[in-house]
Amino acid sequence: MELATCIIVLAVYLAALAWIGIATGRKTKDPADFAIGGRSVGPWVTALSFVAAYFSSVLIIGGGGFGYRFGMATIWIGAVNVLVGCFLCWIVLGKRVRLFTERLGVMTISGFFNERYHSPECRVFSSAVIFLFLIIYNVSVLKGMGNAMEVLMGMPYWGGVLISGVIIIFYVGVGGYLAVVWTSFLQAWVMIFGLVLLTFFSLNAVGGLSAAHTKLAAIDPGLLHTPGTWGWAGLISFCLIVSLGTWGMPQLLIRFYSIKDTRVLRVGTVVVTVGACIALLPYLNGAIARVLYPDLSSPDLAIPTLTKGVLSPIWAAVFLAGVIAAGMSTFAGVLIITSSSLVKDILEKGLSLRLEPSRELRITRLISAAVGIVSLLIALRPPALILVLTAFSWAVIASTNLWPLLFGIYWKRANGAGAFASMAAGAATALAWMAFKNPLGIHGFIAGTVVGLIVIVVVSLTTRRPRAELIERAWGEQSPPQHHS
Repeated sequence: MELATCIIVLAVYLAALAWIGIATGRKTKDPADFAIGGRSVGPWVTALSFVAAYFSSVLIIGGGGFGYRFGMATIWIGAVNVLVGCFLCWIVLGKRVRLFTERLGVMTISGFFNERYHSPECRVFSSAVIFLFLIIYNVSVLKGMGNAMEVLMGMPYWGGVLISGVIIIFYVGVGGYLAVVWTSFLQAWVMIFGLVLLTFFSLNAVGGLSAAHTKLAAIDPGLLHTPGTWGWAGLISFCLIVSLGTWGMPQLLIRFYSIKDTRVLRVGTVVVTVGACIALLPYLNGAIARVLYPDLSSPDLAIPTLTKGVLSPIWAAVFLAGVIAAGMSTFAGVLIITSSSLVKDILEKGLSLRLEPSRELRITRLISAAVGIVSLLIALRPPALILVLTAFSWAVIASTNLWPLLFGIYWKRANGAGAFASMAAGAATALAWMAFKNPLGIHGFIAGTVVGLIVIVVVSLTTRRPRAELIERAWGEQSPPQHHS
């Protein structure tokens, strides 16, 4: 790739992101604006920012790596992402999360657990898990951006990580959540265009889809069939972790907190489902890369190498911008979640610090920058395959949050004892299962969520019912409070 072309395209794109950060910063007046945009975001921006935050550089680079390694069967992961991770997630969670969080006056998922269950233990445990494991997730996101710049620009890996990280830390710190959703809205369009472009030229280079199938079968028939070389346990586990796992991921759930009102969720559901269809493309392109470049040293190099080989310099630069866009939107969303959770759920609630709104906003901005810098430093020497790293962090976070959230908005009998026991058992099981290298080929996420489901039901049914006033408040059977937590 011509370096000058790439630098010009990226410079224009990054300048646009910085400008959005400055412009939205003028509208960020208090902690509620910084954390959830004052609950004022429309359906198109909410939906496409959800797509951008969900399908980050982890999907583009890591998904391509799995397609390269396991073949066409991995396209099922993208299909389940669309159905379960987007469509069903918006149908099942969207309206209720929006209503419950407004009634309870909360701006974080840990705050929801505290108010719904009257459980400081749930708040602290959830906050700690979110903080620790979202940093690990951030490392995988930065790694994807660094790998892309390394291959496509000839830039040192550390240079790509630094450039990406510094720009994100700047616009999040200045503009807060509004900067995140508006930059993500732009990033979604760049990402969609880039993936469609790459798919068109990749299919052309390999001679069409039929030719790709024939050539893959010649390498290994398992690359063409389901479940192929991966096996059912591996394929189903990853389908579930990166689809059902989104239901417990705070950087995605926050989109429901911030949407203007529940009436626009119908439009948002259509937009997010259509936009999410791009999830199929990285896996397809990774499989095509296996045909064209069968001897890559790492599967994570599949998409960058394919891009460099089949696209002209200008289009390769546009695609690189799409990869950077995808990673930035996710990283930015995580910074908002971790900083808001630390301030709201640890400093204010846990340590009982009383902060004036202006000081709270300033501290939240500083913490978001600090979390970003820590993630950046770890990403300079990252471990493992990108998608493996992602699956590890998602497994623990989703095993912690999924059932306490879902039962908290659908089952009045769910109580604080059941929620906390589910969090602890789910997270511990997921970690232990992965420490033992996923016995039976089943990922720790599956084991953690199954245990968490059983525990929340059994413990809630065998311990005291939640207080009536908690249920009345959460279900809107009394006037909502005026304060925020």
